[in-house]
Amino acid sequence: MNTLEECRTAIDLIDDEVLELLNKRMQVVKRVGEIKKSSDTAIYRPEREKAIIQRLTQKSSSEEGLLNGGAIEAIFLEVFAVSRNLELPERIAYLGPEGSFTHQAAESRFGAMSDYLAMHSIPAVFKELEAKRAKFGVVPIENSRDGIVGETLDLLANSSVKIVAELYMPIHMSFVSKARKIADITKIYSRDKGFGQCREFLQEHNLSGVELIPVESTAKAAILASKDPSAAAICSHIAAKLYGVPTMFDHVEDNIGSQTRFVILSDFKNAPSEDDKTSILVRLKDAVKAGSLVHFLQDFDKESINLSKIESRPSKDKGGFDYWFFIDFYGHVDDERFQKVLQKHTGEVTWLGSYVRGDEIEFQ
Repeated sequence: MNTLEECRTAIDLIDDEVLELLNKRMQVVKRVGEIKKSSDTAIYRPEREKAIIQRLTQKSSSEEGLLNGGAIEAIFLEVFAVSRNLELPERIAYLGPEGSFTHQAAESRFGAMSDYLAMHSIPAVFKELEAKRAKFGVVPIENSRDGIVGETLDLLANSSVKIVAELYMPIHMSFVSKARKIADITKIYSRDKGFGQCREFLQEHNLSGVELIPVESTAKAAILASKDPSAAAICSHIAAKLYGVPTMFDHVEDNIGSQTRFVILSDFKNAPSEDDKTSILVRLKDAVKAGSLVHFLQDFDKESINLSKIESRPSKDKGGFDYWFFIDFYGHVDDERFQKVLQKHTGEVTWLGSYVRGDEIEFQ
């Protein structure tokens, strides 16, 4: 191929082949959906999706392909999302508004074609799931800066809804505007926290004197900026895309190391995989007794079960200063080692979900 036209012709031919193969894949997917429906099997299988991405990444690497793991994941997550909608269209409730980081997390797993419900609060997401008006819910559970989202933990403690997957997402802010150049900007919209997270960027670009207008969400900021060519917004990438506001600068936050852990909620139990994590709630019967928590944790140590998190929350059952403990450990609820621990603590442990361990983000 010596000319641009020859390259384009080759690409068109390859695209035709890709389309033909995708249609063949979807035919098989359609049959999978029929089998799952007849056997009442869960459509969303994150452990299967992760295994496919890992296999393809290794294949690409061994063949010295140009696509790395991140590129393969981005392409195939969308393929998976389209496949699930062919198997059985599902509705996803998430903590809104539309264009929020939770929306971005939901779309990264369920794709652009899914039916989304933007809810005004985390309790509202749980209610949609419990009422069977949505099959999946997406909510934040932990932020690397602000810590645990207590409301999510408290709701999990008293709900039939379970965690079926987790994902870690970097929280990057974008500076977006319809202005032709930065000097034309007279006002900037964002949340109070958004301005605080991007203080250095504003100073470095001589924007400290521009009017800063706080609004209730970064999505609202993008909407306002889309209507005024002299305005800008500090918001998420998905909000800028959703409301058609061009991005001037990406990653404008002062510290790029922030990430949020989101959980996907539903009403089914995952099958064990080779890389599981389990979340439990522990209500110790003798919580006031000296060493009760230590003795409980020693049972995990005896079975060589690794904990990844332990978080205390004030008990909602009693007054005073009683606490519950939320624990994440590596393994599945059906693992024999954990079942031995469970037998020693009947009535003290509530299972919140077992799911494929998400990949935490490593910042250089």
